[in-house]
Amino acid sequence: MTLTDHRLLIDGQLVEAEGGATYDNINPATGQVIGTAPDASLADIERAVAAARRAFDETDWSTNLELRVRCVRQLQAAFEAHADEVRALTVAEVGCPVSLTYGAQLDTPVEGLGYYADVAEGYEWETDMGEASPFGVKSHRTIRREPVGVVAAITPWNFPHQINLAKVGPALVAGCTVVLKAAPATPWSATMLGRLVAEHTDIPAGVFNVITSQQNAIGEVLCTDPRVDLVSFTGSTATGRKVMASAAETLKKTFLELGGKSAYIVLDDADVGTAAIGAAFQIMAHGGQGCAITTRMLVPRAQHDEYVDAVVGMIGGIGWGDPTDGSNFMGAIISRQQQDRILGYIDTAVAEGATVVTGGKAGSLDGELAGGFFVEPTVLTGVDQNSTIAQEEVFGPVLAIIPHDGDDDAVAIANNSAFGLSGAVVGGDIERARGVAHRVRTGTMSVNGGIFFSPDMPFGGYKQSGIGREMGVAGFEEYLEIKSIAEGV
Repeated sequence: MTLTDHRLLIDGQLVEAEGGATYDNINPATGQVIGTAPDASLADIERAVAAARRAFDETDWSTNLELRVRCVRQLQAAFEAHADEVRALTVAEVGCPVSLTYGAQLDTPVEGLGYYADVAEGYEWETDMGEASPFGVKSHRTIRREPVGVVAAITPWNFPHQINLAKVGPALVAGCTVVLKAAPATPWSATMLGRLVAEHTDIPAGVFNVITSQQNAIGEVLCTDPRVDLVSFTGSTATGRKVMASAAETLKKTFLELGGKSAYIVLDDADVGTAAIGAAFQIMAHGGQGCAITTRMLVPRAQHDEYVDAVVGMIGGIGWGDPTDGSNFMGAIISRQQQDRILGYIDTAVAEGATVVTGGKAGSLDGELAGGFFVEPTVLTGVDQNSTIAQEEVFGPVLAIIPHDGDDDAVAIANNSAFGLSGAVVGGDIERARGVAHRVRTGTMSVNGGIFFSPDMPFGGYKQSGIGREMGVAGFEEYLEIKSIAEGV
């Protein structure tokens, strides 16, 4: 493998986009072009969907569990064999710190492939419900689980391996065929996946297809095409609404993992240092470019200033900058457009009465990194809970610290959001902290630093943070239909 040979995967073949069309891939840390990616056309999408439909309808992929499990394990082994190359590719195109690739940016999702294979092997595909006599007819009943069909997986740029594999892994072992439409900003993570499938697995032609394109809108055809049975989308809530509306034309199933504005609730019996560390690391993780990152820190009003000082001090001790430097915890922002968007949110917050305590500007670095897209870790105070910065997803290293007047008030502020993806509670009394966590309307919660994010734990949100769950058995079952069968006896 090399970092310069990137092609689409359509019907088992690594191919160029129609007419050889390409677009530039940019390194966020330098702002420089690192290569090109295929710029797929509508005709390329058409060929990929046709291949996936044929592979589902005309091969034994959907019924051959042994083959599916073997192929997904082969894919895991291929990732592991090429880990160094993939790691370098990831840092170059995502701008994430190399340290993060040893967790959620690479190693953890690769380990998850083995988990999905294990789930499929041990899954109860048929359940014998025994005999009954509904309407006086003696019948033997069975509940059968079957793959949903052709899956369109549309993925974002922030954690491309994590999200690509969290969709592709369970979809494949469930017996589905897949068209993966990658984010324009991170095409190589997808083309590399396609190459590993083509060259290192026994996955039949058409079962897995990879499309990259600089046109975000090109994915809409996957939502409207009647040959696609399910759309699995991760991205913004605004785009998720469009996906759902487009998919409604053919009443296809949708899985949506969307935005978040998660609260980090600190109770009055929490340890200040412990709480401050958690808040600081959360907001700097991948530059705040994560849907589940806690961007609202709710602290006891009487301790507000103490927590502000503690968080600012912690942020000052966490390295950021060059993503190839293993000592840095935070790297670059994905693009100039996203950098400008984050800075615009900070300006809006100040205009609405907030104060920048630290950060607030574009990161200024030297040498090759001078052209990169960086934003200083930023802490805001004086934030009204109904203001723009407290209500809208920024997707950057920006933390709003908001005072609360006790547990009930903290829960009310946390729930004052259109989103419901994640959150955290820190407190000295575990029962009290757990009780607060139970009252927050989100799909995931951390209590006293606990980490819920792993392949065997369902991930998803309430309210406008999405529909359905990714990962875990629940995530696997998103790719299945349920068939009830009764035989007269």
